[in-house]
Amino acid sequence: MNKSLLALALTLGLGSLAGVHAATPAPAINDAQIAHIAYTAGVIDVTAAKQALQKSHSADVRAFAEEMARDHAAVNDQALALAKKLGVTPADNATSQSLAKGAAAEQKKLAALSGAAYDKAYADNEVAFHKAVLTALDGTLIPSTQNAELKSLLETGSKLFHSHEMHAEHLAQSLK
Repeated sequence: MNKSLLALALTLGLGSLAGVHAATPAPAINDAQIAHIAYTAGVIDVTAAKQALQKSHSADVRAFAEEMARDHAAVNDQALALAKKLGVTPADNATSQSLAKGAAAEQKKLAALSGAAYDKAYADNEVAFHKAVLTALDGTLIPSTQNAELKSLLETGSKLFHSHEMHAEHLAQSLK
């Protein structure tokens, strides 16, 4: 597991991720912060997908990246529309910042790769990222969400992330 995912797990105070146990419970987070964390995760995956579309020549990797860009952009559009409807401004927070910082570092590492090495690293990162986000969504964000509409959107996002995780795992396996 890469360091940025470990940081995500510890920042969110998740019970366990790859055998790591958080020493203290997570501080309470509010719906505005949860919305920002979820939105940030979507932006990260759209950014990663755009990089893959620029760098990869693999039809399978490109198809996966197109799916990630399309699906995560659509969910983020729904999230922004819901926030506007509810009169909620997503609130930047330490978790969102940690996610963005970790993703930027990972994108930099991936940018240095090319060809099959890039494709494999991108696919492996997508598996790890989706697993980490799912742990956060299902274990912390959804249970902590107070607004029913936001909770429903996050639950829909969780289903999408589960599908993406399985697709990423199949892609990663095919690139060995």
